[in-house]
Amino acid sequence: MSLPTAEAVYGDFRKLPTEERIKFFSLLSEATVNNDNFTHEEVFGDLADAELTSAEAAEYLEVSMSTFRRYVGAGKLAASSEMGRNQLFASKALKAFKRALRDVKGDTKRDHKGG
Repeated sequence: MSLPTAEAVYGDFRKLPTEERIKFFSLLSEATVNNDNFTHEEVFGDLADAELTSAEAAEYLEVSMSTFRRYVGAGKLAASSEMGRNQLFASKALKAFKRALRDVKGDTKRDHKGG
């Protein structure tokens, strides 16, 4: 049995009439109110072994593309594989790098937002 991809589900979601989209978000909010929250594993578990493009990786790290390219050029990040001309980056390596960045910076973004 083949499971649908996130892209396919999102594509189908966009085709829904507005009333159905509202119902969907109502169901999500109801689950939150009823304390039926999804675990981190349920939401992001399939991404544990995922590979991200440079643009996706930069977005995940919350840096500009030029900063991301500097990290790669300096050897701070390495592509885990290539697909054609595109480099792909392992999500586990990006997660570790993001943690290291936050440790170095002292997570200043949270400090500026008041918590």
